Amino acid sequence: MLLPDNIQPEQTIYFNGAYVLKALQEHNGKVLLDLFVETQRYQSMTMPVFVLCLDWLFLLDVILLNKQGRIELCS
Repeated sequence: MLLPDNIQPEQTIYFNGAYVLKALQEHNGKVLLDLFVETQRYQSMTMPVFVLCLDWLFLLDVILLNKQGRIELCS
């Protein structure tokens, strides 16, 4: 859930998605596992939460998967 009312904000996709974006801004064009490791430097999250953040950011057209299989910010 993006903004549930029954858990801590630190556990939401909305909150954790900001840390994924922060990692991408500093290290654009990373493969999935490398981006996960970079994101862990800012915020500890599980892999399922990380993937849900990527899904959400992709649906918002904030990130894309390039032909080389790297995750990038949309221009």
